[in-house]
Amino acid sequence: MSRLSANVLQVTLSRLKAMVKAVALDPRMGPKARWLLAALIVCMLLINGLNVLNSFIGRDFMTAIADHNEKEFWDEAILYVAVFGGLTFVSVMSRFTEESLGLLWRKWMTWRLFELYADHRVYWRMDVSEEVDNPDQRIAEDVKAFTTTSVSFVLMLSNALLTVIAFSGVLWHISPQLFLVAIGYALIGTIFTIQFGKPLIKLNDQQLDKEAAFRSSLIGFREHADMIALSRREAFWIDRAFRLLQALTDNLTAIIRTNRNVGFFTTGFNWMIQIIPALIVAPLFIEGKVEFGVITQSAVAFTQLMGAFSLIITQFQSISSFVAVINRLSLLTESALKEKQQGLQSLEEAKLMSEKTILIENLTLNAPHSPHCLVRQLTASFNRQKPVLVYGPDASALTALFRAIAGIWTTSEGSIKRPPLDQCLFVSERPYLTPCTLSELFLRPYPDLGNDLNDPKAPKPEDLIPHEASIQAALSMVGLESLAERHGGFHTLHDWDSELPLAEQQLLVIARVTLLVPAFVLLDRPGSSLDPSRLGQVLEIFKELEITAITFEHTISHIELHEKALEILEGGQWQWHDSLQEPLREMTQRSN
Repeated sequence: MSRLSANVLQVTLSRLKAMVKAVALDPRMGPKARWLLAALIVCMLLINGLNVLNSFIGRDFMTAIADHNEKEFWDEAILYVAVFGGLTFVSVMSRFTEESLGLLWRKWMTWRLFELYADHRVYWRMDVSEEVDNPDQRIAEDVKAFTTTSVSFVLMLSNALLTVIAFSGVLWHISPQLFLVAIGYALIGTIFTIQFGKPLIKLNDQQLDKEAAFRSSLIGFREHADMIALSRREAFWIDRAFRLLQALTDNLTAIIRTNRNVGFFTTGFNWMIQIIPALIVAPLFIEGKVEFGVITQSAVAFTQLMGAFSLIITQFQSISSFVAVINRLSLLTESALKEKQQGLQSLEEAKLMSEKTILIENLTLNAPHSPHCLVRQLTASFNRQKPVLVYGPDASALTALFRAIAGIWTTSEGSIKRPPLDQCLFVSERPYLTPCTLSELFLRPYPDLGNDLNDPKAPKPEDLIPHEASIQAALSMVGLESLAERHGGFHTLHDWDSELPLAEQQLLVIARVTLLVPAFVLLDRPGSSLDPSRLGQVLEIFKELEITAITFEHTISHIELHEKALEILEGGQWQWHDSLQEPLREMTQRSN
């Protein structure tokens, strides 16, 4: 976790300014946001005006009581009720408008962050780098806290400024001495509050991560319930959850203790506000220099002014949490932008490649977090219309090479140049089918480019779903022509992982490939889910559609449907076979 900026106020105001500007300029959010902001300003002006009016009515009301003036008493009482009614209405509408603006901002910011997180495989790069913990929590919970609190703080600061303007004149008119006491008292209180509460900024930052880590362990326990039950690894998860819970509670204990120390000071500070005006103004009433109602008016004006001057004192705990959230969102945004830039760079390199070649040069792949070499100094070229079989005994090496070409395996040395991902589709050993409708399974790949929420040309998910006739044709091609009829059509939600056998799941993925017709398709050990005859049919279909298949298998398989072969040997060594005679000879020798 990076250190907080030394100038926290400057960072906070800078981010607030940037976010407010961004949402205000958004054509879909801006007009509504500006109307809500204007309504909030009007409400603030009305509230402060009514509060000032209320202080004068309260003064005359108390003076009427002291003078036994019944008519004046009832007149001021009616005005009191009318002002209270107006304050109630305006305050409720102000709260409603504030929450509406916060919700609008949250929706916009959450979508913008998620779009950045999902684009150019930023989510994968951030997961590999481990630079940012719990990005999901930051997008969901931290954005919620940031937007809600930002609106509240902006309103509090604006309202505090209006209050100072409105009540400084009232307080100065009553007693210049009381006005100066208010400023000095607020300044001293602010200094001591910051000193006592400074540790809260770091502690609140840590607490958010510890809460997320504990929740993540509970989710992991549920997601792996069957494997935990089979392997009887409950003890590991119990111990892990306890350690995370202990860390969470230890940090929360430190927060509670710091809040206690801050509370001792701020509580006493707030109690003294009630008596200070009377200590200064009461002697003036005793001397006959002011009316009795001025004592009440001075208390109201002093309390309002102190509330404005003492914003840091009264809101320090919230401010410390807010600063922690800003730091977390800043780190997420900066990291995501950096990873996206790397994705854009990879995309530019891919654009330079012809759609006819996947070029691998001096590639070395190691096992994750290990010096063990899986592939060593591999140089190979995969060309269009030249299907290749990649085989070898080491499943880890095959997986590493398959994923490296897809761009989701860290290369130790060398480079891989391939066409853009919309021209290279990857069929993993275990099909990935999310719970969705049949038509949504055939969703076209999202364009691998820098999409912008404001760009009207950016495709919507519904624009990427092919026509039902095209989907049906693709299903028929792989032998699943009755699938839509058996499962209630194209628009019924299903959990395909649990409803279809593994072979049909894999054929569904392959049907999507036949519909999209990419330049290359890479298949990771398809023989583990498809029988030899069905796999042969699939490879024949790819050949007919001029889709170049690169098949990764443990052993020599369907050699007749491939023109070249790449053999990955033990220890990361490799051998390229331009002719299939040698692999065929090896296969014959093994069978004999």
